[in-house]
Amino acid sequence: MNTSATHNLRIAQMTFASVYPHYIAKVEKKGRTQEELLQVIEWLTGFQPQKLQALIAEKATFETFFQQATLHPNAHLITGVICGYRVEDIENPLTQQVRYLDKLVDELAKGKAMEKILRK
Repeated sequence: MNTSATHNLRIAQMTFASVYPHYIAKVEKKGRTQEELLQVIEWLTGFQPQKLQALIAEKATFETFFQQATLHPNAHLITGVICGYRVEDIENPLTQQVRYLDKLVDELAKGKAMEKILRK
């Protein structure tokens, strides 16, 4: 799937700190916990909670966030539609990584079992 250069740039420049509170609100509204959210983020990125808090404090962009991440080897198993895009078809690597995270948060909020979210 081709996304526009403007769309990709907008995502790259967005700060993780600006989106993280929305992730928390989304999962908590559906009865999941912030600890579960942290577990999902750590699975995808390798970030321990302390590192995540440091990235939030420095207002790291998604570009910086994913440059510092160690993507899980099974991240490519994340498939489906999020924000109108099929994640496995997104050609821009950074946009795809951000949508991976969005998809995992969405699955968590929808009550999917943690074993299924953390593709092993």
